[in-house]
Amino acid sequence: MNKKKFIGALIVLFFFSIILYFFFKDEKKIEEPKVKKENLESSYSLNIIENVSYSSKDVNGNEYIIIAKKGEIDASDSNVIFLTKVDATIKLVDGNLVLISSDYGKYNTNNFDTIFSKNVIINYLENEIIGEYLDFSILRNTMIITKNVKYSNSKNTLLADVIEMDIKTKDTKIYMYEGLKKVNIKSKK
Repeated sequence: MNKKKFIGALIVLFFFSIILYFFFKDEKKIEEPKVKKENLESSYSLNIIENVSYSSKDVNGNEYIIIAKKGEIDASDSNVIFLTKVDATIKLVDGNLVLISSDYGKYNTNNFDTIFSKNVIINYLENEIIGEYLDFSILRNTMIITKNVKYSNSKNTLLADVIEMDIKTKDTKIYMYEGLKKVNIKSKK
């Protein structure tokens, strides 16, 4: 009978080993999940926001409002949002409005600085400035418009490479990148 007990114990031990093997094999799969492509795509789409709107005021009381059809949060910096079909309104303390529109934008939620790009149009009173790139910084108090810049009002049309404006003082610099080229000004009659 000793032999029978020994063989029985071996059989029980064998079945017990098989059960443990399958139990730990399944547990191993749970610990190491596979990442599916579908999961990556859905997490990527979570960074996109439709109908974005931001509003802020500076220390002088000027109000800045930015509206976009779509915003995408930068994966490397959550304070940066890439915008599409952008409209911005600056409500100045004196009651005047500055309207800005562009195809694209890059907005920083920390310091409210905004870069507008492609088909940038700025309207202020009777003045219109068209360009391809606008760097608008509340921190630096500057508005720098570059690339194919065209300024026009009821009296003049001006073509330049850069128009740089101090937001606070309204001091403006208009220049070309190359020293030999000159700013082109045409009077309307």
